[in-house]
Amino acid sequence: MNDGATGEGLVAGIDEATGAALIEIVRAAAAREILPRFRNLADDEIDTKAGPDDLVTIADRAAEAAITIAARDLLPDALVIGEEAVSETPDLLALMEDAKTCVVIDPVDGTSNFASGIAAFGVILSVVERGQPVFGLLYDPVLDDWIVAHKGQGAWFSAPGRTPRRLTTRPRPPAGRLQGFVPVDLFEPMDRAPVMARFAPLGPTRALRCSCHEYRTIAFGHADYAVSPEPKPWDHAAGALIVAEAGGHATVAGTAPYLPARSDGPLIIASSRDVALDVARMASNKG
Repeated sequence: MNDGATGEGLVAGIDEATGAALIEIVRAAAAREILPRFRNLADDEIDTKAGPDDLVTIADRAAEAAITIAARDLLPDALVIGEEAVSETPDLLALMEDAKTCVVIDPVDGTSNFASGIAAFGVILSVVERGQPVFGLLYDPVLDDWIVAHKGQGAWFSAPGRTPRRLTTRPRPPAGRLQGFVPVDLFEPMDRAPVMARFAPLGPTRALRCSCHEYRTIAFGHADYAVSPEPKPWDHAAGALIVAEAGGHATVAGTAPYLPARSDGPLIIASSRDVALDVARMASNKG
């Protein structure tokens, strides 16, 4: 494929063949470890981590293990970090900033949806080089399609048997008509009502409880922004790159560049720089 859909002629990052191999690794893990368990989980196959709403399932752990092994075989010199591994060993995350190459995995993004039988979950994988995302993948296991981006090569929607289609974010809607994703439940309880009030002037807000599909929606041109107070790299590194490659903008608090190793927020991913700045102003408005 020589149209840039998987990254030929890269200015940075992994080559086309490696990107294609990573896609196949994710597809295989999803087919083997995730989909057979969807709407088929026993009670003892669902557990919690940091709190009662922070779920992990046997599918998360099995898929991460499978992707980790295959990614290490493909990229033996890379650091591989998965969400579940960091949950068990938090110090792993500190290694990412100095790693030459790091593969970051969210094996089941939207675990709560997955465990509830809601088909809004996905697999997220990114490759970070010297702190910068250079490859991003947002995979939908239910429909077996994906959005992929190599740095400098655009964002592309692909599925088996279909010609890859380049994606662009949509033009800015009229005032008061922006559509955004604001995960209110990630904010402190006392802040939730004020947060919703601050963003209301921009237009309707919602949350899919799945970063993978929220970023896909922005890249497809059906929404304008997403805000997260917790910019965890497995949730956001791939989506930030993909939306940027589709014409959007990623920023922390409207002024600082997004880097996967950052732990501060709010992270704002938007369809354009102007939208990101407007969202940042609302996010910082304490009145």
